[in-house]
Parts: sequence; C-alpha cells; structure tokens
Amino acid sequence: MADFPFTAPRDTLAQVPGGGTGKVRRSTQMNQKKLKGRKTRARKLAKSYEPAPQERVALDHTQNKDRPPVPRVTVSEKGGVPQINASFLLMEALGARDMDFLDGFLMQLVNTATQGAKVDERGLNFMLSVIKGVEARDQVESMLAGQMAAVHVATMTLARHLAHAETIPQQDSAERAFNKLARTFAAQVEPLKRYRSRGDQTVRVEHVTVNEGGQAIVGNVRHGGGGDGDEGG
Repeated sequence: MADFPFTAPRDTLAQVPGGGTGKVRRSTQMNQKKLKGRKTRARKLAKSYEPAPQERVALDHTQNKDRPPVPRVTVSEKGGVPQINASFLLMEALGARDMDFLDGFLMQLVNTATQGAKVDERGLNFMLSVIKGVEARDQVESMLAGQMAAVHVATMTLARHLAHAETIPQQDSAERAFNKLARTFAAQVEPLKRYRSRGDQTVRVEHVTVNEGGQAIVGNVRHGGGGDGDEGG
C-alpha cells in the first residue's frame, strides 16, 4: 500500500529534535476558542439575581436600616491564647456601658462557645446575633439574652444527642435534659418581659357593680388628706 504524504496546516506543525517537522495534534487555539465561548455563555447564565418585589420588602424589613450593621467578631490566636477582635459598635448593640462589661461578657460567651481547646468563631457570632436580636437596652437585658442564647445552644446540643441515642438509657438521659432546658428557655422569656415593662403597671377592672342609688366613677380617684365639710358650714 502506498504511503500518501500528509501535510499538516502551518499552525499545527511542531519542530522536533533534529530540525525536522512531524505530525502533531490540532493546535490549542481551537480549545481556547471553545473555552472562551463557554465562559461567555456561563456569564450570560450567571446574571445577578434580581429579587422579586415581595422579596425586596422582606429584605428591607430584616435589614434594619435605622441601626448601623455590627461587624462580626473575629477570633485569632497569639502564642496559643485566643484573641477576640470586636468593634466598638458591639457595645451599643449589647447595651454595654463600659469596656469592663464588654470584655467580661465576651469572655463568658467565648467559654460557652469553645469546643475542646478551640474557640468556635461561628458559634460565638451566632450567640451574639441572638443577643443583638433581643435589642438589649441595658446590661441586665444583655445578660438575660446571653443566658437565653447559652440555654438555646445547650438545648440544641441535647436534641442532637437525643436523635443519635443508641441505647434506652442514653435516650432517657438526653430526653430529661432536653426537656429541662426547653422549659428553662421558656421560663427565661417572662423575666425579660417583666423587666422591660417595669414602671408600666396597669390595673384592669374586669367587672363593676353599682348598687341602687350609687354612682360609678370612671377615671382617676384622688383621696383628700383631711376632713371635708360643707361650704359655709
């Protein structure tokens, strides 16, 4: 069988050792053109998502523009010691009045969010988010919110243990602890509500009975301090 000569296009010939030319694969230019076309199509498909009007309203509601956003807390290590980096905006968000409270409060949250020997930065910021969501007006409300956040984290941990219990004793133990923590969280809401409503005492009258010849008085009743008499008496 005769060998037919093969002449490759100029851009697909490659120099081989010895100065000659040989047959090579098609140039990578075609592959580059295909890749460029794919990227162009991908950019067209990956257009920025435009929220629907209802979604835009929900976003505006959740992102309270009246309050400046509080940066997340970051955790680093220096010489094996955790370093907490927080913004001064966090003081206002937590209702703190001085740096001593903020420093001590953050360290308590760090100890709660520590897993083993490492601080869980994600868990710490979650607890802070719960406290910021309460919108504490002072340090007492901030501490109550911190306790609620800690109890919630512990409750969800027990929920995971309950879901993965392998024996009846493990299930019973996790269930008892879970129920106690769930009741504790519900009980913590009332003190926070009472503390916030202090000074706003309201007396509500459910039923008024007026006998014959009597008169019902609606409004504030003020008692005099001394005896009273008829005019000119």
